[in-house]
Amino acid sequence: MKMHIGGQWVDKDEKIDVINPYDGSVVDTVPRGDANDVETVLAAAVRGAEVMAALSGYERYKILHRAAELMEERLEDLGRTITLEEGKTITEGVGEASRAAETITYAAEEAKRLSGEVIPLDGASNGAGKFGFTLRVPCGVVLAITPFNFPLNLVCHKVGPALAAGNAVIMKPATDTPLSALKLTEIMLEAGVPPEAIQCITGPGGEIGNALASDRRVRKVSFTGSRDVGEQICCTAGLKKVTMELGSNAPLIVMPDADLEKVAATTAVTGFANAGQVCISTQRVLVNDKVYDDFIDALTPKVEAMVTGNPMEDTVQMGPMVREDDAVRVNEWIQEAVGSGARLVTGGDREGTMHAPTILADVDPQMKVSADELFGPAVALTPFDSIDDAITMANDTIYGLSAAVFTQNLDWAMKFAHKVQSGNIHINWGTVWRADLMPYGGLKESGMGKEGPKYAVEEMTEMKMVVIH
Repeated sequence: MKMHIGGQWVDKDEKIDVINPYDGSVVDTVPRGDANDVETVLAAAVRGAEVMAALSGYERYKILHRAAELMEERLEDLGRTITLEEGKTITEGVGEASRAAETITYAAEEAKRLSGEVIPLDGASNGAGKFGFTLRVPCGVVLAITPFNFPLNLVCHKVGPALAAGNAVIMKPATDTPLSALKLTEIMLEAGVPPEAIQCITGPGGEIGNALASDRRVRKVSFTGSRDVGEQICCTAGLKKVTMELGSNAPLIVMPDADLEKVAATTAVTGFANAGQVCISTQRVLVNDKVYDDFIDALTPKVEAMVTGNPMEDTVQMGPMVREDDAVRVNEWIQEAVGSGARLVTGGDREGTMHAPTILADVDPQMKVSADELFGPAVALTPFDSIDDAITMANDTIYGLSAAVFTQNLDWAMKFAHKVQSGNIHINWGTVWRADLMPYGGLKESGMGKEGPKYAVEEMTEMKMVVIH
């Protein structure tokens, strides 16, 4: 596929292969953009922002609504593209495509709802006779830097709100998975987005992303990815608005009154979806010592029964990791934990990009598989004594994106909700759950700002205060 910059589709002699993670075949190629393309992108985006800002909210709604319709018509193709370039199962790929269309629908509705408020200035000692109101206006140029693990829906969470708010948007998709973003660009152009208002540049993030993020013409950066890269972008961006959706090592707490079969079934889903390559994947399972052994007995057969293999086959429940290097790292962390005293309950094997679903028990919270972001198909089990101990363990991390508890005790549930330092709190479900309209974002070093179209639109606009004297 070609990249879309400067209002047109552009190819280059130097290409990047998009690799199928399962079998290593080349799915397609994309141009290797570089720093020389950045000026073309930025100059066009500035012009595109002026065009978008001149459109009415209703006009932007109609464009995005049409885009969502086109996505619905092409769900199978979009889902297949996601699976081929990312490696998640075809069921997950089509599911993501469907969610992405829903995300664009939500964004379309928000285009009609941009509003300010009347400020009661006469409540101030010097406000008599004054009338005040606020206006929300577009930021201008929004840079959307997106990850490999949800190559369509997480792009839509940035592109949809950016356009709904009247901005131009520059997409820099993950180098491993650019095809879904390019197909979204095709759809947006077909739906009526002005050509210079949406651009998708492909190539190495370190070269392109830094050049775009540091430029003053970009007024808003929305990034989803690792904590370390997010910190680098924040340092590079300078004085502009940023939204950071970063990493996590999400804890799931199992209290003694929990339904262990339900917890085990949920853990098998939320710990191993997309081969564990989900920012909010269940990673640390903290289990009350009264039910610790029983929980292991309940979880083990469910994980061992998972069908792994070719993600294009309908019966497969877990496919490969996106890169072999990542599978190697996950395996090294698992072996390191076992060597330090953790118990390998099941799994632990790797062949190429395929890593077996793995359960580790008796994990010390200081081990990498618990303390850092694993981002792979393994869960680390650790026993605890009381709800207070569990909350302390859950909070003993730099991250705070998602956390979950299973209990029927309302006092325990509310203490968990109030005390656990996480942006998303789940009671009686695992850490992986998101409705695309809800506010979504982390605490601590899991990021700043919120996504979800309504909340992202707020992040992608500026507020003006108007006073009539």
